[in-house]
Order: sequence, then C-alpha cells, then structure tokens
Amino acid sequence: MERIRIGAVNYLNTKPLICDLDKLAPEADLILDLPSRLADRLAEGQLDVALIPVIEYFRAGSYSIVPDISIATRGPVLSVTLFSRVPWSEIRSVALDAGSRTSAALTQVLLRKRHGVTPHLRPLAMDSAADEVDADAVLLIGDRAMRACLPGFPHAFDLGQEWYDWTGLPFVYAVWAVREGVELGRVAWALAEAKRRGLARAGLIAHREAPALGLDAGFCRRYLSNILHFDLGPREQAGLHHYYMLACELGLAPGGVTLRFAEEVLATAN
Repeated sequence: MERIRIGAVNYLNTKPLICDLDKLAPEADLILDLPSRLADRLAEGQLDVALIPVIEYFRAGSYSIVPDISIATRGPVLSVTLFSRVPWSEIRSVALDAGSRTSAALTQVLLRKRHGVTPHLRPLAMDSAADEVDADAVLLIGDRAMRACLPGFPHAFDLGQEWYDWTGLPFVYAVWAVREGVELGRVAWALAEAKRRGLARAGLIAHREAPALGLDAGFCRRYLSNILHFDLGPREQAGLHHYYMLACELGLAPGGVTLRFAEEVLATAN
C-alpha cells in the first residue's frame, strides 16, 4: 500500500490537530507548509489529504472533507488581523499576507459586501516588513499576526470578530480535504484521534510552543482552549455555507459546490 501524504500548516493553531500523528499513522508522511502552498500541492497530487484554506475546497470542487474536524471560531480569532491606517469605509488599498487565501477572500467579503468598498489588492511577501507596506491596510495571519503590533496602524480588525458581529455565525478557516480517489483507511481514524489528544493536551502544547513564538504560554493556552474551536458541527457548516455563498457572489469561488464528507471515521482503530 502506498504511503498517505498528509499536509498541515506549521502554525500554533494546527498543533492540536497533528498531535502524535506520526505515532498514530506510521503509514503516513506528515509534510508542513504554508496554507496556500498546501492547497497547491494537494491540487497537483503531491499530497493526499491536507489541512487547506476552506476557499480552496470550494475552488477545487472535487475534494471530500474529513468529518467533524476544522479550525474555526465563534467570535475573535486573534490570528487573522487586518491592520489599517483608516476606518473600513476609507480603505482603498490592502496588502494581503501571501500565506493566506481563505482570510484574503474574507477580507474582500467584509470590505465589499459589508462596507461597500472595493480596494486595490496586492500581495505581501512572507519576508516583507508589514509595518513598512505602502497600503492603507495589511492582512496578517497565523503566528505572524499574533506577534504583530504595527503601531503605525491605529486600527486592528479581528476578522473572526468582524464576521461574527455581522452574521452571528461561526467562521471556518480550514478543513482536512481529501483528494479525489484517495482512500484514507486507518489514517481517517488517526486524524480524529490526533484531534482528541491535541485538545486534551492544549496546555502542554502551549507550554512547548510559546517560547519559540515569543508569546506568553498562558496566552497560547487560552488561544487553543477558548478562542479556537476544532469541530465541524451544524453551526460551523452553516457559517461555511454562508461564506461560500458570499464568495460566489463576488466571483471568488465557482458555484455548485457542496460539502461532501469522506467515509465516516471509525470509532476505534481496526
């Protein structure tokens, strides 16, 4: 049997979903990369299952989703921030974190559908200094966003909170997407078990990861335990569908894509 290639993001918010995955799925290879690159590699057949930005699930239109696992919020997210020199209605140019796709599309949805403005968009390279960007606003995601201060930008809009205040729905940032024709087998169980272990060990993960990130361990613990949610229940699916409909209206995703789930995860390993 060929080895299953699993792609994940090397951010703090991913750590609970890949806890002990090397032990739980010794028949698989775990590959860490940026969210945008994971989506490209899954599309190119270099990965079999990957934790990809949800907008890429809809753009591909051929993947299935591992059930009941996501990275989502029901309010603030802390790790997806639009720093701005001006209020929403005055934004005319935005630099978008090159690692982002779902959050880049969410920025456009909020700007165009909620605030009625259509700014000029440009990419922000991962190695570019965000506080020196020549734009009204800059979108940062992941650990980079949590560390950023950007004192020259008076406004710091948390996009998870902005979405929730507008819609009252959770926002889903990423899901495990399975490439068409791939049978995960026992790896499906391993992904579910990794999530269970990761949530149970949030404090240990926070203590381990915080020093390298330059963040307080207590803050990291609250982020993993209280800010993020890792389920994909009915409310999360409702938020996901609403986001997709708005993205379609703006031409950011093709129409006609539904949520298709991979074979149900086994309750126990075979």
